Amino acid sequence: MTEDPKTASFGYREVPEHEKAALVRGVFSSVARKYDVMNDLMSGGVHRLWKDSFVEWLNPRPGMCVLDVAGGTGDIALRIAERARSFGGTARIAVCDINADMVREGRQRLAESNPDISWLVGDAEALPVADGVMDAYTIAFGIRNVTHIERALAEARRVLKPGGRFLCLEFSQVQMPGLDALYELYSFSVLPRLGHWVAQDADSYRYLAESIRKFPAQDKFARMIAEAGLGQVKVRNLMGGIAAMHSAWRI
Repeated sequence: MTEDPKTASFGYREVPEHEKAALVRGVFSSVARKYDVMNDLMSGGVHRLWKDSFVEWLNPRPGMCVLDVAGGTGDIALRIAERARSFGGTARIAVCDINADMVREGRQRLAESNPDISWLVGDAEALPVADGVMDAYTIAFGIRNVTHIERALAEARRVLKPGGRFLCLEFSQVQMPGLDALYELYSFSVLPRLGHWVAQDADSYRYLAESIRKFPAQDKFARMIAEAGLGQVKVRNLMGGIAAMHSAWRI
């Protein structure tokens, strides 16, 4: 008899562990060209405010080396670059995403106007980056898509310098009574329809809603960050907990 294969959640489905990364790549390849438009539509533009708050909390300065993982089309990287330039210099920013189509979109959008941003295709669980070279590691709306969250967190610690900053922005568990029911209705009724109308892909946005529900709540994720060897973990909820930011340091 052979052992049952290990499985991982792909939304509400359990799939063989080794298949999840390819399935996630397929989702984002499908929506890459409409990704930014859909983010605006499905959040009413609020995602831009969340990302501004995220980069404001990071407070990047000229000369910093920042790795933005699951960086997709470069929204976070661009904000980091602009923030560093506002202080009179540049930061060195590497965007790393497992999906080549998303990286291609980002490079076409930003590469000429932002030469301080470099682009890598790589897995958050096995980053193509040397040990201890980054001042900051950022990941926005990406960590819930990895197969093994604990491995991604270990990689974050590995690439950070001692004293380096970990910062994550992710959909989370609604904390405001009453909002949770409305958010549930919106997520499973409206989002797939938007995905169908705009990106011709309802299934990918149904997966989005399901993956959010499967992601650990704020306190559990904070414990996972601490267990990965990162210290001084702090959490800030956004919009009643629809999203949350987790901050920590390599000590």
